[in-house]
Amino acid sequence: MRVNDEQISLDGTMPVVELLQMKGYPLTRIAVEVNGQIVPKAKYETYELHDEDTVEIVCFVGGG
Repeated sequence: MRVNDEQISLDGTMPVVELLQMKGYPLTRIAVEVNGQIVPKAKYETYELHDEDTVEIVCFVGGG
């Protein structure tokens, strides 16, 4: 699986929320895209990632 252009080896499947926790991302103020489709936050615990997936994680920051 590719996550933000980094290759990650995955045995089986993994829910989005587990990937976010493993990589240290907060569960708020982020967006997750899998294979070009946005994953709704309500599905982070049930949406299963597979080894062939391409994942983009974007963090939103405030400022001026």
